Amino acid sequence: MIKIALDAMGGDCGPKTNIAGAILATKAYPIEIILVGDKDLIDIELSKHSKSDISKLHLRHASEVIETAESPTKAFRKKKDSSIHVGLNLVKDKQADGFVSTGNTGAVLAASTFILGRSKDIERPGLAGIFPSKTKPFVILDLGSNVDCKPQHLVEFAIMGDFFAQFILERENPKIGLLSIGEEKDKGNALTQATFPLLESLPFNFIGNIEAKEITLGKVDVVVCDGFVGNNMLKFGEGISKLFSSFFKEEADRSLLSK
Repeated sequence: MIKIALDAMGGDCGPKTNIAGAILATKAYPIEIILVGDKDLIDIELSKHSKSDISKLHLRHASEVIETAESPTKAFRKKKDSSIHVGLNLVKDKQADGFVSTGNTGAVLAASTFILGRSKDIERPGLAGIFPSKTKPFVILDLGSNVDCKPQHLVEFAIMGDFFAQFILERENPKIGLLSIGEEKDKGNALTQATFPLLESLPFNFIGNIEAKEITLGKVDVVVCDGFVGNNMLKFGEGISKLFSSFFKEEADRSLLSK
């Protein structure tokens, strides 16, 4: 059975939310979860659930927590017994098949790079996110781990995205698009213009440039961009989502008042 190490201390709500999510995950999928973090705090939350609910949960103590506001590299060096360190070492030692954390993103990225290493010929890891489209989910990378990129880095993101789309999204011959301001080959900035011919030369299904307004139409399986663009697009999407949520709430409140 697949075992996932979960940073029980990650996120704003700590063990309470992470354990509740872990229980839902074990009910939905044939997996076991190793909760990594402060044993005493985790035990308190586990005691609030039935034995059957927590039957597929295990515990691994970690005495330290890397806070969201901490410097990722400094925290990585100093807090060797953090929940992020311990969880990733479980993967390294093959005691877990994967690691999940909603904690300090930079710390997870740094620790993953140093503890698990990188694939051959990959210079920089990328942050990937799965997003919905009109027809099927797609993956975007990078979403913020590399704000200053060279063309080769975008090529690496395309390689990682292609593998992700094949093995996680189960897409055969994934379509890869380079995020730009126009579909024409010569559109974009110096980075995208230099990246375009490199992606064309790879044995991938590169369809060319794609504009932001088209990425949710289901035309591609992988969207490639640098971390500065990707993170701004992510934050803009979050802002739009909150805006529409507020609109819907206001309209619902007005509808209730009018009855």
